[in-house]
Amino acid sequence: MKSSNSAFVGRWRIVEMEQWDQDYVDEEESGHITFEKKGEGHFHFGYVHAQLDWRYDPAIDRVEYSFQGSCEGDEMDGRGWAKIEGKQMVGQIAFHLGDESGFKAKKSR
Repeated sequence: MKSSNSAFVGRWRIVEMEQWDQDYVDEEESGHITFEKKGEGHFHFGYVHAQLDWRYDPAIDRVEYSFQGSCEGDEMDGRGWAKIEGKQMVGQIAFHLGDESGFKAKKSR
């Protein structure tokens, strides 16, 4: 079954990342990625804080996004994608000229 734009809206708790352990993900607060209406949002894990600009692509049934933010005071940006599989979200965060990590998240209530 295909998702829809509204299925992504909300706060998703990051429960797993390929490149970083959960202690780092939750260092400052619970790691999360949030998709807001009208294509805005943000994520926070470890010391990384970023604003999202996202779009849902129904042809491939996933969200693609770009982001800008900071990590320990250094400016950074990048891109990523996310899709819903069952009751969880899976995706990728890729820093421009830097690290990439897959992630899994569960919708917060």
